[in-house]
Amino acid sequence: MSAILTPVGLLLIVLAGYLFKRFGLFGQKDYRVLQTAEFNIVLPGAIVYSFATNPHDISLLLISVFAFLFAFIPIVFIFLATRKRNVTDRAFLMLNGAGFNLGCFSFPVVQSFWGAGAVVPAAMFDIGNCVMVAAGTNVLTQQLLHIQPGKTLAEQHAGSAPTLPYEKPKDRDAKRPARRALLRTIGKSFFGSVPFDTYLLMIALTVANVKIPNWIASMTQPLSGANALVSMLMVGMLMDLPQSKHDVKEVMAVIAWRIPFSVAFALISWFLLPFSASIRAVMVICALSPIAIFSTLFTDKVLGNAKLAGFSLAITAMISLAMMTVAHALMGV
Repeated sequence: MSAILTPVGLLLIVLAGYLFKRFGLFGQKDYRVLQTAEFNIVLPGAIVYSFATNPHDISLLLISVFAFLFAFIPIVFIFLATRKRNVTDRAFLMLNGAGFNLGCFSFPVVQSFWGAGAVVPAAMFDIGNCVMVAAGTNVLTQQLLHIQPGKTLAEQHAGSAPTLPYEKPKDRDAKRPARRALLRTIGKSFFGSVPFDTYLLMIALTVANVKIPNWIASMTQPLSGANALVSMLMVGMLMDLPQSKHDVKEVMAVIAWRIPFSVAFALISWFLLPFSASIRAVMVICALSPIAIFSTLFTDKVLGNAKLAGFSLAITAMISLAMMTVAHALMGV
């Protein structure tokens, strides 16, 4: 029963954030305060605490490779399958149809299922996942759809075309600055993400066999404890119900993409991957995770409105909870 109560509690926090906004206790844009705190302070602190308090075996980085592939592959399929749709719909599906909400949702679930030690393989899964959700998904979406960073699609006058207008440089003098600009954009997207940078630092310390001092664990413990509350409250604050039939169709499309891939990756994790049963069980739960919290951030930046992404996250969280509970019972680990 406790294994179910933890994620249910997370969903109730989402509901509380939504109701507080509906009754005027929070403003329409107040979620951005929590958004800034979550991605720059709280989540990085939770990552540091995880590495400081749990032994992370460097050999488990193979889990990160599979997690990266699980987060990368759906984006390619979505891009190819939606090539006749408009750029706004494609961007929403690409940003929300792939990646996993681990630190804010799955970590508490696996801990309630199997104890604190289960967070270690989940954290290794999150390293590969973080490469995509913290930056890679956004970079791919922008580059494949020719979206200019720093401006919403409305500001770029997006129409019904499948991509924004783009003219590839033809002469060598024009190609060189374009290449530099692309590398700058990619570098800024990755290294401008504090959680991604934190993971890189933690991996470097793990490879160098450097132990994180206990006093750092003590300092980051409150941040780790606040992670689930802050992230789920933020989702509730930015969430809103679909405003039209088109919005409902977009949410259903996200679900239709996520569930088959999640189930397929869960089956691959359980039946095909070369790990112990306990590690494979954690990977199954991770593969069934809902939409990443980063998706709301990037949807806000690209589309200028993260409300539908927040609603999609809440819906996929409820679906994920049901699938995780069933998977846990079937695996019997």
